[in-house]
Amino acid sequence: MPFNHYHPLLLRQVPGGARTALDVGCGTGRFARHLAATGLAVDGIDPDPAVISAARALGGGVGYRQADVTTADLREGHYDFISCLASLHHVPFATVTKLRQALAPGGVLAVLGLGKPRSAADLGKWLVLGPPVNLAARAIIAAGERLNGGPDQTIAPRVRGETMTMTEVRRESARLLPGSTVRPLLFWRYLLLYRGPAMNRT
Repeated sequence: MPFNHYHPLLLRQVPGGARTALDVGCGTGRFARHLAATGLAVDGIDPDPAVISAARALGGGVGYRQADVTTADLREGHYDFISCLASLHHVPFATVTKLRQALAPGGVLAVLGLGKPRSAADLGKWLVLGPPVNLAARAIIAAGERLNGGPDQTIAPRVRGETMTMTEVRRESARLLPGSTVRPLLFWRYLLLYRGPAMNRT
């Protein structure tokens, strides 16, 4: 199931009045360009020099940087919206604390991630229900891509072997991002949302 199916859902999480955004693991920049099209000043970061080169060639008003988010210097308190689309499960989950620090007051961190089934029963449900729904979804997405310039050709890096279960995602989110919510989605995807504290007014 392509992650770009969820782009509209992610765009709805951008807070009102937002001006700046960071797309982590931006690939060739499809979602970053969607963000920029809403009027945001967008930075995209990805460790793969090939996809960053391709993203820059596609333009779209996004500032791209080839870097590993775990070691990159991110401006503290700068971004009104930070998105991680199919990227957090390639780095240590604790990276969310660095992203939290990069949020402006009242900013939103939105993570569309991948979690492992919690049990054999969960896996059995996916094997029975997932493929028919997946095929239907792919047909719909393929039709949409034909109308919008074709599919994004980004090749994702190999998923780390320690991809977390949904239970672990919820536990670590509660610990590292107090007040965050985790919403399960189809095909073991989840949407993690965290809003930073608003600036105190005196």
